[in-house]
Amino acid sequence: MTSWGSLVRETRWGAKLNTVDYMREAVFFEGPTVRSQQTRFWLLLILASSIATAGIVADSTATVIGAMIVAPLMRPIQGTMLATVLGDRRNLTRSIIIMVAGATAAVLVGFLLGLIVVQDVTAATNPQVAARVSPGLIDLFAALATGIVGSIALIRSDISDTLPGVAIAISLVPPLCVAGLAMESGAYGQALGAILLFVTNVAAILATGSIIMAIYGFSKLRLLEVEDLEAERRRRVKAYITTAVMVLLVAGPLTYSTTQVIQNRDRVSKVQEYVEQVTDGTKWTIVSVTPLEGQRIHVIVKGEPPLPDVEQVYAKMRESGLNVDDITLEFIPSYSFDSSGPIVAVQ
Repeated sequence: MTSWGSLVRETRWGAKLNTVDYMREAVFFEGPTVRSQQTRFWLLLILASSIATAGIVADSTATVIGAMIVAPLMRPIQGTMLATVLGDRRNLTRSIIIMVAGATAAVLVGFLLGLIVVQDVTAATNPQVAARVSPGLIDLFAALATGIVGSIALIRSDISDTLPGVAIAISLVPPLCVAGLAMESGAYGQALGAILLFVTNVAAILATGSIIMAIYGFSKLRLLEVEDLEAERRRRVKAYITTAVMVLLVAGPLTYSTTQVIQNRDRVSKVQEYVEQVTDGTKWTIVSVTPLEGQRIHVIVKGEPPLPDVEQVYAKMRESGLNVDDITLEFIPSYSFDSSGPIVAVQ
């Protein structure tokens, strides 16, 4: 149906809006073809989860992006949002169940495929995992912006072709697969971080979708059909408050994670500075300074003996307030030769 309210918005915004019937068909699991819709959803979800897991293990960004486009999890999430706005309790319950079940299935696929991988797939061994287990406030801001685009694309027919880009930007299935792989590897803290990223994206879609629907006037459609307007308004306010609380709840851990990242970067910078001071003028060069779990830092230095004054490094770090028990310096001797003999230059 196309309501009078939506026609007014169509003229005011100068854009053609999709009808409510169109949006319901796009995000709800209902109608005479509901069985085929569910079959399609589960088939695509399992395949997308398998593709994403393979891409993560192989460290293939292109493969992971392909899985994002295939993944159908955006549908039940937007269905939850639209059902909240329209006051459709039946589809709200159905969408939430499908969303939770789909997320669980994606985690399970990641876990099962992780069983056949010889090496543990964790942040320390895989950059795809590392990119998804420590979400910060910037991830929330990105999710909110992407959620706005996705909601507008659902409402306005003239920009609906941006949905594939939204599917890539919002990243729903890859974090769930990372959670499964991390669980299989015994890295439960990293699994929780990946799940937090997924929940952040879901909260952003629900929050921004409700706001966009209200801006375009679709939130008033339900009020035109009910007799007890006050009760309907109270119910809607509760739904919006629940969404807002959900966003605030994920903002707390994200703020903490962001603070930890900033502190770690500062510690890494200090450690690198002190090691460079001691190795300056010697034949030793820093290869890497890597932050690890538990506030630990691993520094690899490569060069030719004799060793620099390692005690001096630790003394300076201790004086600056760094916990030297968490800092490991690894010096690796390196010699280069060609047919004429040893080469003096450090590799």
